[in-house]
Amino acid sequence: MASPFDSLKKAAQAVVGAPHVFNAARDAGASASAAADVMAASAAAIQIASSATDGTPGLENAVRHFIWQAYIAGRHGSAVAEAVAAAHEEGRNTPHDTRIDLHNNAAGRAYGEASSATIGRGSLTDALKALVPVAQEKWASDELIWVKPH
Repeated sequence: MASPFDSLKKAAQAVVGAPHVFNAARDAGASASAAADVMAASAAAIQIASSATDGTPGLENAVRHFIWQAYIAGRHGSAVAEAVAAAHEEGRNTPHDTRIDLHNNAAGRAYGEASSATIGRGSLTDALKALVPVAQEKWASDELIWVKPH
């Protein structure tokens, strides 16, 4: 079972990676304010996925990546979302986790593109929270994936 500090640890890791995410968003054409929104979404998705899931193995990570990418694609476009996702995965030596993240990121981007009018409304937090039930439905239908750790 996850410790109470796991969510805090993930949020801290997001802050440490924030300049990388910000620069990737800017390089993909996002304005400075849009890149800042992308950074905020990265941190908020960690917290929201953690509070919206029940400890089912892989679910929190799948929800986090889905809502994060759906939000960014819906508000800032798929090119920005894909660049940020690539920057997030860059340099990782976890091929199974990376494969899962890439799959779930792509599902989020596709949903975000198709639902940009809806995702574009409301606050960042409200938009991410509204994406959680969609992610949970996609998890239940095996559209989002995970690989059991060895």
